[in-house]
Amino acid sequence: MKDFFKYLFAGLIGTFIALGIIVIIVVIAIAGITSEGDTEELKDNSILHLTFKDEISDRSSVKPNLSAFSIEKKAGLSETIKAIKNAEKDEHIKGIYLDLGMLSGGMASVEEIRTTLLDFKKSGKFIISSADYYTHKSYYLASVADSVFMTPQGEIQFTGLSAQIMMYKNLLEKIGIEPEIIRHGKFKSAVEPFMLEQISDANREQTSVFMNSLWNKILLGISLERNISVDSLKMYADNLIIRSDKAALSHKFIDGLIYKDEILDKLKTLSGIKKKDKLNLISLSDYSKIPQTKDKEFSKDKIAVIYAIGEIQSGKSKDETIGSETLSAALRKVREDSTIKAIVLRINSPGGSALASEIIWRETLLMKNKKPFIVSMGDVAASGGYYIAVNADTIVAEPNTITGSIGVFGLLFNAEGLMKTVGVNVSTVNTNSHSDIGSPLRKMDTFERSIIQKGVEDIYQTFINHVAEGRKMTVAQVDSIGQGRVWSGENAKSIGLIDVFGGLDDAILIAAGKAKLTNYRIVKYPEKDKYTEMFEKLMDDSEETAIQEKLGSAYIYYKNLESVKNINGVQARLPFFIDIK
Repeated sequence: MKDFFKYLFAGLIGTFIALGIIVIIVVIAIAGITSEGDTEELKDNSILHLTFKDEISDRSSVKPNLSAFSIEKKAGLSETIKAIKNAEKDEHIKGIYLDLGMLSGGMASVEEIRTTLLDFKKSGKFIISSADYYTHKSYYLASVADSVFMTPQGEIQFTGLSAQIMMYKNLLEKIGIEPEIIRHGKFKSAVEPFMLEQISDANREQTSVFMNSLWNKILLGISLERNISVDSLKMYADNLIIRSDKAALSHKFIDGLIYKDEILDKLKTLSGIKKKDKLNLISLSDYSKIPQTKDKEFSKDKIAVIYAIGEIQSGKSKDETIGSETLSAALRKVREDSTIKAIVLRINSPGGSALASEIIWRETLLMKNKKPFIVSMGDVAASGGYYIAVNADTIVAEPNTITGSIGVFGLLFNAEGLMKTVGVNVSTVNTNSHSDIGSPLRKMDTFERSIIQKGVEDIYQTFINHVAEGRKMTVAQVDSIGQGRVWSGENAKSIGLIDVFGGLDDAILIAAGKAKLTNYRIVKYPEKDKYTEMFEKLMDDSEETAIQEKLGSAYIYYKNLESVKNINGVQARLPFFIDIK
């Protein structure tokens, strides 16, 4: 009887919890529907206020706010670009206020926004920037402004870029774990931290080349907008000249040292209102809610933008991963839809599973044979991310996109030494000679290693054959620029891995041109229902959210360490993650 009541109460508690979650979801959904009916009233003499405190993601997303019982929508890159373009033509908007500091997002995303802001300036409207602290990335964006301001005692990070790669070989030896590494490509350096005490000469070479390419792009952009020579900028970085607010002012990095209240007064003057009046700042999220006048008539013809964001894995996609099953289904759907006349695949991925990449590659080949197929590369489209791009009619990337890394590897760990150290003996019973191949509890023998090495070699050969066919190169040419080597977009264009510089909008225009479309609408895949997305995020383990809030800007390091757990099978992935400050 005691057990009966125990199970009864447990069942009732579970039911109440489930009902509670459902009620919360319904309340939030109703609140979201209600709030969507309210559009922000845009006043005259308004200023678009851009902060970029949230990560700049390729797609917009939603998440439930339990404390406010509302749905929070986070604008993606395309919504940001669209808002700036709308503001350029909007007579209510007098200018843009870049309220900067730490800027979360990749360099290619920043480049797209910066290019759009440069176009905005042609309208004659103002752009003002201010910050307490500028990083390389945020100052590069701020340099487009008519005036760049900083808080007194503020600072600009201008030291040049640095790559720091942690090597785990000695640590693994101390705890009795031996990495079992099989790779092809002298530049495929993803496994170096586990096998070397220092990075190889090949890795140092590739890292130096693409980092200098990114740095030179930053220097040239700042030089053109701030009228400071590139040589002077290099000298300032070499000698750590720009370390104080006064140095930044005297060397023309900024136009003034002013406090927040002074910035707001300046913005009032620029927008044509009196100092005693309220400043009409409108955020990106609020401005995105305001209906815009449509330039084109409704069209049944469509261009599909398919998003491939995150690491490539088998199965279904999750919030920040590309599932081969989900992405393949989206590619098949748009290929068979007669109203979709062209496809743009937006890739922002460091790669991942070679098998999953091959599955997606097949769908892109079928796509190419049926409709115009354009690839738009985001911050990174490398290794597996490049694998799924090669069939495109045209590949579009920014000069500071990270791409290439044409190579594969396998990584296993032998923990036999660790087991002995902690006093664990392992007894194995096999039905066949190599049933436990790849087991972490013993070292592979020479025969087993040769079998896995052949598998890696076969996959690499398949990879470079795909690239050669898709990019109209010889296999030897691909191999010479492959071997796992990482390239910037600027370098990649010179060796034929990409075709043109530009962002997502440029890729869409190219797709429209190839499909001979003048009037069309954009549809996005994989399709996302915001309430389903909200439900999934609400049901997600709250531990991840707590970690993210606790670590703040350092969360990216935790997330990338966690991704090691997903390494399964032969990998075609970027050898490191890149976060430019």
